[in-house]
Amino acid sequence: MSAHARNTGPMLASPRCGAKIRSGGSCRSPVVRSKRRCRMHGGALESGAPKGNQNARKHGLFTQHAIAQRRQIRALLGEARKLLQELK
Repeated sequence: MSAHARNTGPMLASPRCGAKIRSGGSCRSPVVRSKRRCRMHGGALESGAPKGNQNARKHGLFTQHAIAQRRQIRALLGEARKLLQELK
């Protein structure tokens, strides 16, 4: 055993990755600074898409325009149902 004392306090107190590993548990590696995952699970510097990346958009289902359009359709259907109930 070595005679010098190791300073492991900061390492043990650092936040952990928490990514799911193959055995079903959580990864216990420390996170990369300013990220939420370790270097092996996507926390490496320059990894992932940049903020506001237009190329990462898959579809327009949840754009503000599409949501507003669905609300209008829902309101119109509600009014039509009320009108049908009144005519009965």
